[in-house]
Formats: sequence, C-alpha cells, structure tokens
Amino acid sequence: MASELTTALGLVAGVLTTACWVPQIVRAARTHSTGDLSWHSLLALGSGIALWIAYGAVLADPAIMAANSASFLALLTLGRLKRRFDQVVE
Repeated sequence: MASELTTALGLVAGVLTTACWVPQIVRAARTHSTGDLSWHSLLALGSGIALWIAYGAVLADPAIMAANSASFLALLTLGRLKRRFDQVVE
C-alpha cells in the first residue's frame, strides 16, 4: 500500500511539474517567439532531466521515469520551436 501511495504521489508531482511547460510551448507556438529562451539553460535542464530518467531507471521507479520522460519530451518540443523560430529571425 505504501509503495502504491508513493508511486501515486510521484506521478501527481510529475503531472504538475510537467504541465508547467504547456503554457510556454503554447505561447512560443502562438507568438513564434523564443528569443527569451537560452540554449544554455535548455541544454542544462535537458541534461538534468536525462539524469533523472537514468536515476529512475536505476531505481526502477516508474513515477520518476514517466514524469521526467514527459518533461524531456516537452523540453524537446520547446527546443524544436526555438530552433525553427530562431532560424526565421536570422
């Protein structure tokens, strides 16, 4: 029971922290503007998230792996938008 509760807690936390990317992605897609996003910060955050996924895999923790995989996909989407819109500006 405690293990299921811990996993549920981790999944809820993951949904909440991953959902914070949705407004940024929507805004970037709508305004075609990502100039205020730093490649360095996106790369640092992406690296940290990748390490969290690896950590979750080592622990075999589905909540850590799922939440961070979703965050990584959101970050990749934002990176793709940045690459596309930065090319338009240049």
